[in-house]
Amino acid sequence: MKILVFSMVLLISSFVKEKDSIFSSGSVCVSPEEKKLYDLIMSYRKSKELPMIPFSAKLTQVAQAHVRDLADNFDYDNKRGCNPHSWSKNGTWTSCCYTPDHKQKECMWNKPKEIAGYNGSGYEIAYFSSAGANAEEGLEGWKKSPGHNPLLINSGIWSKSAWKALGIGIYKEYGVVWFGETEDISEIKSCD
Repeated sequence: MKILVFSMVLLISSFVKEKDSIFSSGSVCVSPEEKKLYDLIMSYRKSKELPMIPFSAKLTQVAQAHVRDLADNFDYDNKRGCNPHSWSKNGTWTSCCYTPDHKQKECMWNKPKEIAGYNGSGYEIAYFSSAGANAEEGLEGWKKSPGHNPLLINSGIWSKSAWKALGIGIYKEYGVVWFGETEDISEIKSCD
């Protein structure tokens, strides 16, 4: 019996360590598709003569947590009018229903601090594809969107924002990009 209990404790602790390693800053890694989206965004910004935005481990940690939350818990047919900037109650974060009136905007803006210890607000653009999210389709959709493109190229209400950090998450049908005005010197690496 003691061996069984000990084996269960080891199994559970190794699972917790594995889960934590995915989302703890300092050990954040990006998939090839996430890196591709970063490169495409930087190329797009360069074509507009805009500076590069450093890749952020902390904002990527938030982005990766959010795409998993969306894929596992978001319901487009919800009756409360929540959009994909919402967060479920099925995580270690504060849940919220983000609606078009932006009444819960602080819930989204505060997620980088709440989840990753990022010392600033974060601003997110999100994308869904029933065929599965990918870098090219995500960027092309955002470029055509009057609500998303301004964040990518610092125009409109975002013209005075100086992005100093960018995080990316792509998982199943969802892709998100997080922007921040505070530097993040945490290490980010490739998953492969």
